[in-house]
Amino acid sequence: MPTVLLLRGFRFYFFSGEGNEPCHIHVKKGDAKGKIWLLPVMEEDYLYGFTIAERKEIKEIVNENRNMLIEKWNEHFGK
Repeated sequence: MPTVLLLRGFRFYFFSGEGNEPCHIHVKKGDAKGKIWLLPVMEEDYLYGFTIAERKEIKEIVNENRNMLIEKWNEHFGK
């Protein structure tokens, strides 16, 4: 599970066996976890256990770092 970004207590990472799925990022903080699709558009798959404020913050972080996250996905999965 390569960590791509650690920011404001959130850990953004990939599962190495998910290269056949569309580009996405996982997020974890404490017991809360989530998954955000990066392509074709940024879209929440799920965000379990996060507060409303944390959900908003996660989406802002992903939006601000989307290009870098896509690049890291492509590097990791050889796309």
